Amino acid sequence: MKKVGITGGIGSGKSTVAKLVKALGYPVYIADDEAKRLIEKDIEIRERIIELLGEESYNENGYNRRFVANKVFANNALLQQLNHIVHPAVAKHFQDWCLSHKGQSIVFQEAAILFENGSYKRFDKTILVVAPEALRLKRVMKRDKLSEKDVLSRMSRQWPDERKMELSDYLVKCDGEHLVIDQMLQIIKELEWDY
Repeated sequence: MKKVGITGGIGSGKSTVAKLVKALGYPVYIADDEAKRLIEKDIEIRERIIELLGEESYNENGYNRRFVANKVFANNALLQQLNHIVHPAVAKHFQDWCLSHKGQSIVFQEAAILFENGSYKRFDKTILVVAPEALRLKRVMKRDKLSEKDVLSRMSRQWPDERKMELSDYLVKCDGEHLVIDQMLQIIKELEWDY
């Protein structure tokens, strides 16, 4: 089984690429969705987050995302500590998920910070999704109802595309000018052929 990572900066279009890959019949593990599920349901993760950030990290509705985001995005050390709680749990969950798809020739994982956290090393190949910063900014402001300042702050915590390109095997332009499906069909053809 070949494991392929799909990544890109916030608003780059990596979710669009992941949906396309899934529509083409390949299993896709969405790391952010699975992390959210684990944060809500895993008692050990819950206890460790409360220990790190306080009781307000969870409320009657479950995980208090707004409270946690306000704390960690203003404090890089706290963000790193939170990532050290969540990322290993997601990595283990992905391994278990791969076992449940062992009949597949290729499985994909979509994750925002594949390079930043070093998890790209666990993949056979990586696909980097890119788009111009102005377009990414517009997409995220609309999608997440955030201010330009908040989006730029989140973007600043991710590596620039140029740095990620050095480590990527494939590049997909999700800029509204290049057809994503054509790019992905070519990449999948190469991945299958290389298998």
